Amino acid sequence: MTKERKTAKKESMFRLTFERLMRNKMAIAGLIFLGIVVLMALAAPVIAPYSYEEQDLFNTLKGPSGEHIFGTDNLGRDIFSRILYGGRNSLIIGFVSVGISAVIGVVLGAVAGYYGGKVDMVIMRLLDVLQSVPAILLAIAIAATMGPGFKNCIIALTVSSVPGFVRMTRASCMNVQGLEYVEAARSINARESRIIFKHILPNAISPIFVHATMSVATAILTSASLSFIGLGVQPPAAEWGAMLAEGRNYIRGYSHIVIFPGLTIMLVVLSLNMLGDGLRDAMDPRLKN
Repeated sequence: MTKERKTAKKESMFRLTFERLMRNKMAIAGLIFLGIVVLMALAAPVIAPYSYEEQDLFNTLKGPSGEHIFGTDNLGRDIFSRILYGGRNSLIIGFVSVGISAVIGVVLGAVAGYYGGKVDMVIMRLLDVLQSVPAILLAIAIAATMGPGFKNCIIALTVSSVPGFVRMTRASCMNVQGLEYVEAARSINARESRIIFKHILPNAISPIFVHATMSVATAILTSASLSFIGLGVQPPAAEWGAMLAEGRNYIRGYSHIVIFPGLTIMLVVLSLNMLGDGLRDAMDPRLKN
């Protein structure tokens, strides 16, 4: 097969997946909302009416108004501005931790799925040790051991997310490594690294993309949980989970302090889940024409 034909085939596969995704209204709604949130977080210094740490002690615990559209917290800080700046921390933690864990997990999973035998046994037994502890408890244990903070939160989420990527990649690689094109590559004595990364992984990557999308939603929820119990991003930095923790003492009389950060977390996680469902349907070969 010539290079031109290979390129055309890849483009047609991408176009088919894209067209199927575009027909899924829920997935597109999730993608649009997520894109808006990301853009607003990136443009926070421009569109935020106040600094995330600016205090106005004469206007504490104010409800939504024209001056403060989401109200103010117990220190008079603008909640809308803090949500915008907090989105930077929450989204960075989610995407970076999942990105790092995906790279590590894909490499380990591909090696385990391709070589099998003792290599597979050693890798999977080590993962069994990690997965013997629930992911959220593992993240809490790592964060508590290393101490609270932005970087340590990313490390904790990365470690707790790796096993899922390893198992997903291993299963996908085992499904395709016995197919004809892989056997053909072996028959011409292609390098093992080339077989894994050129022939096996590209044809086993679809479920990994879907898993990564779902994992970002889980990472955002987990990072909010860590911040809520004091093991994530520390004040005065803004983060959605930390904002919930700061407002929990005022939830009865001033519920807007926790409603808006909570709604933001819920809608972002929902949009990621809808996008993940759409990607799963678009990339499922059983649904392709």
